[in-house]
Amino acid sequence: MLIDPYGRKISSLRISITSRCNLNCFYCHNEGQNGYENEISPKEIVKIIKVAAGLGIRRVKFSGGEPLVRTDFEEMLSSLPSLQNVSATTNGVLLSERATGLKTAGLDRVNISMDTLDPGVYAKICGCSENIHQKVLDGIDAAVNAGLTPVKLNMVMLNGSRSDELDNMIDHIKRYNGDVILQVIEPMDFGHKWQKVDMDAIENKLQSRASSVVERKLHRRKKYQIDGVEVEVVRPIDNSKFCANCNRLRVTADGKLKPCLLRDDNLVDIHQASNSELKDLFYKAVKKREPFYKGV
Repeated sequence: MLIDPYGRKISSLRISITSRCNLNCFYCHNEGQNGYENEISPKEIVKIIKVAAGLGIRRVKFSGGEPLVRTDFEEMLSSLPSLQNVSATTNGVLLSERATGLKTAGLDRVNISMDTLDPGVYAKICGCSENIHQKVLDGIDAAVNAGLTPVKLNMVMLNGSRSDELDNMIDHIKRYNGDVILQVIEPMDFGHKWQKVDMDAIENKLQSRASSVVERKLHRRKKYQIDGVEVEVVRPIDNSKFCANCNRLRVTADGKLKPCLLRDDNLVDIHQASNSELKDLFYKAVKKREPFYKGV
């Protein structure tokens, strides 16, 4: 078991398999990484995950960039060791064509980014044409039909969003009968100089509609049950509990262990390391972990 100096057990690995993306969302933080062109091979990715599994990692999430721009993603999935859960976060644009194949290859579920149901607003956010919006909607349907569930729909709460956006999204998700969970996400400031989003007002609105509310220990996330839809609120900003319960280690697309999303001064290079070297480097990275937000 990997345990950092603050007593946090590491059981989850988030691995960025590319920095490339087929969209250009203006708020994208690219997993807190700088851009680069070199990508880890499927063989090396599988080797990293096998070593991690031997050290107690039970859950793996693939991210990017956009992981589905890699045509060898299914190859990686089919070679993985036995894990408790294998998921991916995607913008959903390419998902309708590959959902069934991804499930067959070993993917358990997906997170899909969808900030609005308005095609015009979506196009402005993502820097794309309006017809891309329908492709994402098709991707959500395909993921549910393929059994990549529960699908978690990531909705970043942007300052200036229409007040009815959240209500519209909840109403839209009802049709999936619990197979889609809405994650309402506070945007993270990676130098974009955000205007602060009033997350308290958003939670008060959810509270007023909820039939029940449960708070998860992990990351102090509240889950609201509203008209048969589960809405989970993710608030990482100035959240000491978010950091105190963090159980995740990251791998960058160019082969470095990243102990903290919000820091890039403590990376550990694992590119082309042997199995024995990898094990030692995992321990080295874990020793570098510390909560970014330490306030009470």
